[in-house]
Amino acid sequence: MNRVKGKVCVITGGARGLGLAAAEALLAEGAKVLITDLDVATGEAEAKRLGNNARFRQQDSTQPEQWNDVLDGVIAEWGRLDVLVNNAGIGSFIDVEKVTLESWQRTLDVNLNGVFLGTQAAIARMKAQGGSIINMASIEGLLGDGMLPAYNASKGGVRIFTRSAAIHCARSGYPIRINAVCPGFVDTQLVASAIGALSPEVAQTLAAKTMARIPMGRFAKPAEIATAVLFLASDEASYVTGSDLVVDGGMTA
Repeated sequence: MNRVKGKVCVITGGARGLGLAAAEALLAEGAKVLITDLDVATGEAEAKRLGNNARFRQQDSTQPEQWNDVLDGVIAEWGRLDVLVNNAGIGSFIDVEKVTLESWQRTLDVNLNGVFLGTQAAIARMKAQGGSIINMASIEGLLGDGMLPAYNASKGGVRIFTRSAAIHCARSGYPIRINAVCPGFVDTQLVASAIGALSPEVAQTLAAKTMARIPMGRFAKPAEIATAVLFLASDEASYVTGSDLVVDGGMTA
């Protein structure tokens, strides 16, 4: 019950899905958690449900000035920042011939630039006392998918950026660990919405093909990804930095 007792955590995209599951896992082990999201109504309702050690703040993770407000705000309230989970993300199934420049840029802005901004802002506030930065990548940053060119590019970028930032912190003597979690397909609203945007026939075919590629024969539950976040946030991962923690039911094996 005390694996992250007293640690102060910030989770972007925390109103639902993987971010919310991570918040639940961290709170259960003694952390204080600020979830941020664009969805104010859901975020406020979930923070209230999560209890006295949870807070919500509206944030667009692509806006640099909002990062300063969020991180300085949590430090002002709780005195420190120990963990940042860069989880906010978007994705849609559309091939390289049909994806628009606007969609491409928006996907990279949220999935990659937001991670960069958060990591940079957190390092500035953690380098004296230490901390853990956890970037939500994906197995789609390890494998190519003909229907996910922008998402592939963004998550591949998250993985290699995470390594670069981790090396910098370690060699600079900062007590900051930076790692990436690479989930496989998870039963979340993001995945359901992306599949649901396809025609019924295409969606059914894609779902069947995807399931056939997973040796364990099912999508992950959000809580199963949250356990990886919890491990990396805890002192149990004290010698883990610059790593990809893959949680995919054997899909990449």
